Amino acid sequence: MTDPTRTEPQGFEPFERPAPIPGAPSPTPMSKNDPTSQPGWERATLEKLAFSSLREQRATRRWKTFVRLSWLAFFVFLVWLAMSRAAPSTTTSTAHTAVVEIKGEIANGADASAEFVVAAMKTAFEDAGAKGVVLLINSPGGSPVQAGIIHDEILRLKAKHDKPVYAVVEESCASAAYYIAAATDKIYVDKASIVGSIGVLMDGFGFTGTMEKLGVERRLITAGENKGFLDPFSPMSDAQRAHAQQMLNQIHAQFIDVVKKGRGDRLKTDTPGLFSGLFWSGQQAVDLGLADQLGNVDFVAREVIKAEEVIDYTRRDNVAEKLAKKFGAAMGDASVRALRSVPALR
Repeated sequence: MTDPTRTEPQGFEPFERPAPIPGAPSPTPMSKNDPTSQPGWERATLEKLAFSSLREQRATRRWKTFVRLSWLAFFVFLVWLAMSRAAPSTTTSTAHTAVVEIKGEIANGADASAEFVVAAMKTAFEDAGAKGVVLLINSPGGSPVQAGIIHDEILRLKAKHDKPVYAVVEESCASAAYYIAAATDKIYVDKASIVGSIGVLMDGFGFTGTMEKLGVERRLITAGENKGFLDPFSPMSDAQRAHAQQMLNQIHAQFIDVVKKGRGDRLKTDTPGLFSGLFWSGQQAVDLGLADQLGNVDFVAREVIKAEEVIDYTRRDNVAEKLAKKFGAAMGDASVRALRSVPALR
């Protein structure tokens, strides 16, 4: 039933609220905790964002500073390692046998260089507790210059400190390594060790024939007709070959003289091929007088020097140098040495 007093505008239907959807949540009034309901909420939000950005920038700066300081400390540590060597820090007065290792190629910059070996020997000889020095050798040879320096220093230190020095051979003691061993009082070997190779060689390659077949021209300009006679890409004349042979013969004669002086009457010099570059087993070396007796480091320390405690005086590459070589610092040097041809006792 309609109210006769109520009038409706023409063309409009009465408004009716739509029925709620079954299961839908009922609308709730705006919460008082809503930040957007507070006056100035935009400014507060911007301030929070700005402070958050500042905190993040501070944290980033602190992290960068930490990383830089860590790298600085790392490099300082490497420099400190580079300034030190792996050797006994102090001498000891207790009786012991001092050991200096000569392992690998005897060459400048190697672990068996004259620099490292001589420094280690000096420390060993100067130690009052060292009753004797043992050179533990396992080397195929190397530079005659480096071997000569070590040889002469052994003779000097023996005379100065009046201490015995012995060579103990592991797998091999050949060429320049035997040059060093000849300066010691006695040489001890294993029955299967390789000993000898008293000779000199100069090795290299010649690519002249290959270059001609490939049509490659070598353009080498020198001041002095013999300046490039070891160049592998240029032919070697008969005069140049004779000069090189004369030089090798002289170094070989020096080597033979050192061995004869060092071994004395123990050496059987009438043995065929003794100085020809041949090498022998440890047992054969004893029979030929190239070595004195079978034995190892413990045997020499216990039975010969009479000081069973063994202390290693060897100088070696430290961590910094090994890292440098690992990352390629030695690659250039190895490449250059591969192309050079120099006299080597090995």
